[in-house]
Amino acid sequence: MNSILNKAPVKRAEKILKEFDPNLNIIILKDTARTANDAATALGCNVGAIVKSLLLKSGDKFCLCLISGDKRCSLNKLKKKLNEKDISMAKPEDVKIITGYTIGGVSPIGHLNKIKLYIDKNLERFSKVFAAAGHPNAVFGISYSELKRLTNAETDDLTE
Repeated sequence: MNSILNKAPVKRAEKILKEFDPNLNIIILKDTARTANDAATALGCNVGAIVKSLLLKSGDKFCLCLISGDKRCSLNKLKKKLNEKDISMAKPEDVKIITGYTIGGVSPIGHLNKIKLYIDKNLERFSKVFAAAGHPNAVFGISYSELKRLTNAETDDLTE
């Protein structure tokens, strides 16, 4: 179980987390948190408090959207916001290359490449939210406002 903490992607997320606030810890879950529902069940919290980190692609540019676990990312709202006519979910291999994480463990922090982040304002409903920390069994809990500061994400209504 502790070997998860020794995995490079988890160490990368943890380093950034600890530099931001030494009191924030990575939680290792016995059961996978690969989906928002899995994570909510494992943590005993509302599925909306789970942060889904979704990598989207338009042309050769990528952005990461942090979406509430009980919502769907609106590609139409994103297209308008970014003034792009074509936006799609990134392919799993692109997710790995751009973020350094595999799907199911994509963290909002510690990406291998600099990408623009957007955070959905629906996450504001919760006093604490939980995001992946580089592995499907690793998460961290943080307040919405701290997550915004930690990621420098731009707030918007990104869901449908």
